[in-house]
Amino acid sequence: MSKDSKNFLYYRAYLIYFGFVLIMLVVLYKTISLQFEGRKYIFASGDETLPVRTVSRIPRMGDILDHNLTPLVTSVTYYDVHMDPTVVDQKLFDAEVSELAQGLSRLYPKKTAHEYENAIRSARENGSRYLLIQKNVTNDERKLLRQLPIFREGRMKGGIIDSDETIKRQFPNGSLLRRTLGYYKNDGGKELKVGIEGAFINYLKGEEGKEIEHKISTGWKKTGQITKEAIEGADVISSLDKEIQEFAHSELEKQLRDMKAEHGCVIVMDVKTGFVRAMANLDRAADGNFIEGFNHAIGTSEVPGSTFKLASLMAALEDSRINIMDKVDAFGSYVFPGKTFTDSNHGMGYGRITIKHSFEKSSNVIAKIIYNAYRKDPEQFLARLRQFGLLDPLGIDLSGEPNPHYLQPGDKGWWALTVPMMAIGYEIQQTPLQTLAFYNAVANNGKFLRPQFVEEIRRSGQTIKKFEPYVLNEKICSQPTLDALKECLKGVMTDGTGADLESIEFKIAGKTGTAKLVSQGGYSSEEKLSEYQASFVGYFPADDPIYSCIVVISKPKVAYYGAAVSGTVFAAIANKVYASTLKYHDAVNEKKLKSNQIPLVKTGNKRDITSVLKSLKIRYQLNYEGEWLSTDTLKGSVHLNRKEIPKDKVPNVNGMTAKDAIYLLESRGLIVKMKGYGRVVSQSILAGTDITKGQLIKIELR
Repeated sequence: MSKDSKNFLYYRAYLIYFGFVLIMLVVLYKTISLQFEGRKYIFASGDETLPVRTVSRIPRMGDILDHNLTPLVTSVTYYDVHMDPTVVDQKLFDAEVSELAQGLSRLYPKKTAHEYENAIRSARENGSRYLLIQKNVTNDERKLLRQLPIFREGRMKGGIIDSDETIKRQFPNGSLLRRTLGYYKNDGGKELKVGIEGAFINYLKGEEGKEIEHKISTGWKKTGQITKEAIEGADVISSLDKEIQEFAHSELEKQLRDMKAEHGCVIVMDVKTGFVRAMANLDRAADGNFIEGFNHAIGTSEVPGSTFKLASLMAALEDSRINIMDKVDAFGSYVFPGKTFTDSNHGMGYGRITIKHSFEKSSNVIAKIIYNAYRKDPEQFLARLRQFGLLDPLGIDLSGEPNPHYLQPGDKGWWALTVPMMAIGYEIQQTPLQTLAFYNAVANNGKFLRPQFVEEIRRSGQTIKKFEPYVLNEKICSQPTLDALKECLKGVMTDGTGADLESIEFKIAGKTGTAKLVSQGGYSSEEKLSEYQASFVGYFPADDPIYSCIVVISKPKVAYYGAAVSGTVFAAIANKVYASTLKYHDAVNEKKLKSNQIPLVKTGNKRDITSVLKSLKIRYQLNYEGEWLSTDTLKGSVHLNRKEIPKDKVPNVNGMTAKDAIYLLESRGLIVKMKGYGRVVSQSILAGTDITKGQLIKIELR
């Protein structure tokens, strides 16, 4: 071999050797760099590792409850469930993926088990770490998912990812009260507040928290790191009573169907407090069904018709311009310059009657009475109406209340007959709630209250705000005027337009109303049923009012008189409320226990007996410190004596309650069959008999 060949081989060997050394050095450098890089990420702050951001943590909104704490609106948490199949051990995956797919198909049958399994296997092969399993999963479903094969291993070993949550508002009672309960929306800073939820959103929404998200290949995901805890919303305890609401809703819907009416509303209010117990609003939909489309009770301002005659007489009585027993000629037709009013009984009239009777019959002679009283002084008539609270809004918490619409002297449209038109409920417009508030004041002996929808705000069970009755006017008129008008309202139900509606169980006080609605061309001279509004407003029981109520039904097509259309709904609601309200009825066991009478005390457990006796402040003498006691009553006190309970013998349970007797017998291995109720009077196995476990013993109670 030549010298040049040897040198070439040497060079080649050196080149290979040093090449390997260089590669090893590069590998060593990279390894060390990675070590230091990892250590840097471990000890670095968040902004030096994966991209992170701070986001709002939305709290759970508070619930809206009824007067009896029944949920009306609540928040439900939903979860989006994903899976990272790449973290599952191969052996576990192969053994249980088919069972997991079957379980998913049972819970969510829109996909077959085969489709679920193919999707999971495909995601694992492709390295997908965020496979969607199901959206909007309830917490109960979430718990079931966590019990499925593979998923029961948790997130790190089973791949289940169920931390993404969404909170949605739910209405447990469907469409019941939807318009009154309302909602809140914030669209780009533009707030929309409707109903109770909108009015009390600042309490309901709570306070946002803060948490950290980091960015991964599939997007931003929560880290579980919370920098500020969210404060959950407070609960709003409304004044509404779900049971009364259901009565009102069902009776209104039934009558709207029967009368083929366009829409209607019902309000029930607590006389003494002004708290609204029910508010139903129903509109006929295109398919013929009825929905809560608009809150007519609060937001629809319309002519009240004859229900306004109460205010007209109240003004004239207060100004001493009439006496309720004055006689008037009610002959059915009343002529004014440019206008003739007729009575609803085909203009036949009622003859010469008292003003009281004219009110009871809802005669339009009242227009003439008020015209004569205030023809030269219309401002005084308006001043009285304002005093009664009829010309100003109520100022309720819920949005959407319009101002009452009326004319004043000097306004465009005011004419010589504005006052007599107003006297019978025309040329003035107000909402059903405004009308009811006035009648409620009469029922409440003159005290005018603002209607309210919320009684209390609670957070974590603790009251943070309580709403008291809000008095707008302590006395809207004098007591003699009130007394006279209360008799008039009772008379409507006995001798007037509401005579057929009076309840058998109790008396009602109220007023019927039939109003011709204003069309674009003014009042139509043709009597079309679809142009009328029927109403009934009053309170019950008449002599000691608890609830006031108004029923308004618009554009009925079968009948249009207030008594026949709305009065029947009022009477049905009043009867149902009366029948289901305990405070109207004496208890069956009304007999009171005499203060010196010692009650029957049964043999039993020492702790139970002494606890009850202490609570009832009944004197007793403890003669034994054991667990079980027999009782005796001597000289006005209860004596508690020793009760012998052998462990290996059948105990004597005579005189005991079922609870104590069964506990004693079953704790000794006996099977108990019980008959009757009260206290034990006999047992099938004699006390003191040797115990045989599993033996049946029968006890009789009386």
